[in-house]
Amino acid sequence: MAKTSYLDIDPELEEKYYSDLQSSDRFILPRIRVKTVILSQGKKTILEARSYLEQIKDLWNAFTDQQRADWKSVDPHPQQHGWRTFVADQSQRIKLELEGVATPNQYHQDLVGKILIEAPAEEIKLIQPHPSSYWIYQKVTGKKEMYEPAEVEEDFAIPIELSICYKSDLVSTGEGSFAYFYASVRHLYQGENLNHDLVIDIPLSADWEKQTITLYQDHYYGIRGYGMMSYGQEFLGQAISYNLYLHLYKVTGTLLFDNVKATHSGSNWARDTYCKKIEQDFTRQFYQVPKNWGVITMPNGAGYLSIYPT
Repeated sequence: MAKTSYLDIDPELEEKYYSDLQSSDRFILPRIRVKTVILSQGKKTILEARSYLEQIKDLWNAFTDQQRADWKSVDPHPQQHGWRTFVADQSQRIKLELEGVATPNQYHQDLVGKILIEAPAEEIKLIQPHPSSYWIYQKVTGKKEMYEPAEVEEDFAIPIELSICYKSDLVSTGEGSFAYFYASVRHLYQGENLNHDLVIDIPLSADWEKQTITLYQDHYYGIRGYGMMSYGQEFLGQAISYNLYLHLYKVTGTLLFDNVKATHSGSNWARDTYCKKIEQDFTRQFYQVPKNWGVITMPNGAGYLSIYPT
């Protein structure tokens, strides 16, 4: 039986009292509780960006038409808008107390993923699973604090295209060193579970550049992969699912990356394509798969997070 109690509140304090209460997760322990965070981190970020708008507007108004067109051309969204791209970038610069404005860059936006490996570490391996289906908590439309389980179905089909932009400053620490971004594709053939790796080999030292590789189904030759060097890879059977990996082995140094894509069935299915928070793994919403990237191997001295590239 529910335990109830009564509380008399002065009329002049009612508004403040109720504004400090919130509903807890109805799937775990439904109750009304005191707010522990006045503003979420997302709302704080939006509020900070808005507070910079006046000075950002002055900078934007001083741009030439060509400068505005340059910012528009690097907007990764389907409907490009230079103002939106510039606000995101300049907000980070002001927050970090950096002078001036950045030069528009086609390879990355305001934030990028950073992997850092320092001795004694020589390796890091991250994973982004893509099963055929998984469950998340999804916000109920029209309800401020209500979520419900929802199934995400990723109907995987060949061809699949991988692409990534990167800047690497890595040093080999031994034989067999590499830096890979790859998809491990699970497929079935004659009763066996097999895996095929579609690999982008990242140079240990490179300025910003982009690589793309595609795995496709050929009616006569099975499944092949083609990348910048146009090579063929063949396997037989039916493709079922895949996982994405970032694997650096026998190296130290830094890898920056952005615009991570895994495109199939007409859509990009990579989570956190623009590397807004690559270190976020499991959350209340994403409880079956990492929201962005999870860790397989990360010894002492290795780490990963999203940063503003300077």
